[in-house]
Amino acid sequence: MKKLLLIIGLLFTINGCVSTAGRGSVGTYVNDTVLVAKVKTALVDQKGLEGLNVHVNAYQGVVQLSGFVDSDVNKELAGQIARSVDGVGEVVNNLIVK
Repeated sequence: MKKLLLIIGLLFTINGCVSTAGRGSVGTYVNDTVLVAKVKTALVDQKGLEGLNVHVNAYQGVVQLSGFVDSDVNKELAGQIARSVDGVGEVVNNLIVK
């Protein structure tokens, strides 16, 4: 029984190390995930952008927008909205106008 508990404990420890390897701390990962959720929510809440196919990624406060929009105006608007979210340090706007 002790061996089983030890093995389970080691698996959880290894899994925790692997999932955050190369990303920084667990806190950074959680903050980035929260940031992505906030930006996505802000984009969906914006009238005129709700149906667009915009992907959001974040790493250490830098938000990347990718996908397709239907006009330069919507591309710029999406970037402005992302910049306005608390916690966003920089926006890399890789949206493509189709």
